[in-house]
Amino acid sequence: MAKINPHIHFNGNTEEAFDFYKSVFGGSYTRIVRYKDLSSIGYAFPENELNKIMHITLLIGASSVLTGSDVPDILGKVNENENRSKITINAESKEEADSLFNGLSVGGDIECPIDNSPWDSYFGALRDKYGIEWMIEFTGTTTIIS
Repeated sequence: MAKINPHIHFNGNTEEAFDFYKSVFGGSYTRIVRYKDLSSIGYAFPENELNKIMHITLLIGASSVLTGSDVPDILGKVNENENRSKITINAESKEEADSLFNGLSVGGDIECPIDNSPWDSYFGALRDKYGIEWMIEFTGTTTIIS
């Protein structure tokens, strides 16, 4: 069965926020990807964005995760008083990820087609017909980063 976890966007202070969440919840980072980590695959980010967090995962307890990212300046600032979160579903297989992605995207808008990602997962993002944003991912493994 798929697991559902929150994903939070920040205006450049994701690392600070997640260090705080780690101090509160405990746990360990299982993934940290910075925008500079994508530069080798054809993505160009401004110098001031390279060290920002593109994706971070904090494992809390045995199976809960909190994920987040810094919104690139080109996309504007996140209104911190409104919705700035997505629902992340961690699928148990590519087939389950495809089924969930295809089902949720009916009548909605695909933001990122589901496919192999540059950060070694199978990933897709969409906004469903009700305006809810979903990120669906299958990683197959968990790597602990301390």
